Amino acid sequence: MLNKTTRGYLYCTSDYLKQCVFIVLLLCSLMHRAQYNSNFINYTKIGRSISLNSEFESGSNAMNSDLINSLLWGGYIDKETKDASQKNLKAYNNFGINLNYDLNAIVKGGKKFDLVVGIKNQEIVNGYFTRDFYNLVFYGNAAYKGKTADLSKCNFNALRFQEFKIGGVVNKVDSMGKIGFSVSFLKGEQLFYLGTGANSSLYTSEDGSQVVWNSDFNLALSDTAQRGFGSFNGVGASADIYFETEYKSIVGKKSRMVVNANNIGFIYWRKQSVQYSSDSVYNYQGYSVNNLNDLRDSTLSNLDRDSVINNLVNNYSENFNVNIPTNLLIINKIYFGNLSPFGQYKYCFSFGFRHIFNANYIPYVFIEPEYTYRNFNFGAHIGYGGYMRLSLGASVSLNRPEWFFRLGSNSLQGFILPKSTSGQGVYVTIAKKLK
Repeated sequence: MLNKTTRGYLYCTSDYLKQCVFIVLLLCSLMHRAQYNSNFINYTKIGRSISLNSEFESGSNAMNSDLINSLLWGGYIDKETKDASQKNLKAYNNFGINLNYDLNAIVKGGKKFDLVVGIKNQEIVNGYFTRDFYNLVFYGNAAYKGKTADLSKCNFNALRFQEFKIGGVVNKVDSMGKIGFSVSFLKGEQLFYLGTGANSSLYTSEDGSQVVWNSDFNLALSDTAQRGFGSFNGVGASADIYFETEYKSIVGKKSRMVVNANNIGFIYWRKQSVQYSSDSVYNYQGYSVNNLNDLRDSTLSNLDRDSVINNLVNNYSENFNVNIPTNLLIINKIYFGNLSPFGQYKYCFSFGFRHIFNANYIPYVFIEPEYTYRNFNFGAHIGYGGYMRLSLGASVSLNRPEWFFRLGSNSLQGFILPKSTSGQGVYVTIAKKLK
C-alpha cells in the first residue's frame, strides 16, 4: 500500500518503496557476471582454444552485502540490516551488479594471426542515489515531517543484451607485441532507465496530512510486451580493442603492459520502446471520511489511476540509442625469479587501473601479486574504488598443456563479512587448448 491515512495523517509506507527498488534491481532478472569482462585477457596463457567463461560482481559504497543479497534473492530485511547500511550513507551513493557469460573460440587464421569467434550474454544493473532516497525506500517518510527529501540527480539502469562476436589477434607485432580486435552484433533484450532531475523532491507536511511530490524525472523502457531471452527489442554494435607488449624494466626480469577497451558501442531500441517524462508538482492530501455512511461509489470513482498518470507524465513511443557501459582496463605486470620448465616466471607483481564508463562507476586501482608453482598459479587481489571502497580477492589457476582452469574473485569480503562489508564476485574459466 502506498499511503496510510489515519485521522488525516498521510505517510508513504516503506514496504511499497522497497518494491520500487526490487523492480529496479530485478528487471534484468537474477544472475552472475565479470571481474574484467575481457575475452582477450587470458590469451597469453591459453592461446588458441575454446573457452567457457562466467563472471559476476556486485557491490556498493553504502549498502552492505547482506542487504544487497536480500534485495536480489528475497527475504525479510530487518531493522539491523537497514541500520548497518544507513551508517555508511553519503550525500550520494552508488551500487552495481554485473554479469556476463560467454563461449569463445580462438582458432588458427594464419602464421601471425588467430581468428576470434564468440557469443556472450551481458546483464548490467547500476544506480546512483541520495541519502534521502535510501531513507524513504527503507524507512518511509514519517521521519520527514515538515521536511523535504532530496531525490535529485538519481539514476537507475538495468540492461540485458546478447552479442555475436568476430575478430582476431595479430601476434608478434614488433616481435613481442599482440593486438586483438573484434566487432560484435548486439541483440537488445531489455532496458530500464530512470533518472531524476535537479528539482525532484518529496515534501511531507508537519502534521503528516499532505505530501507534495515534485516529479522531475525521465523514464525509458524497452517493449514491455516482449520479454525473455528470445526478445528482440533492440539492435546495435560494439567493438573490443586489446594491446599487449613486453618491455625491459628497471626492476624484475621483464615487464608486460596490457591495455583493453571493450563494449565500445550502442544499442538502438525500437519504436515499441516507451519514454516517460514529468516535471510537475503533485499535491496529495488524501480523503477525509467523517461518516462511513457518507461513503459513496461516486466518491471512489473520482480517483482514476489512468487520469492521474496522464495528468502527471508525458509518454510517447519512439526509437532511440543508448550507449552501453564501456570497460577500460590497463595492467602492468613485472616478473621476478627464474623461468620454470613450464615456461613461467615464479613471481609476478601487477598493478592496474579499471574504469567503466556510463555505469555510475568510480575509477578503480588495484595490485595483484602472483606465485607460480609448476602448473599452478596463486594470486591475490587488493583494490580500491569501483562500486566499493576496498576489495580483497584471490585466485587459483591450473595451466596444463591441453587444458586451462581458473577460479577466482576480486571481492571476497562480502562473502566473509556480509553484514559489515560490501562486494561479492566470482569468475570461472575453463578452456580446451587447440594446436
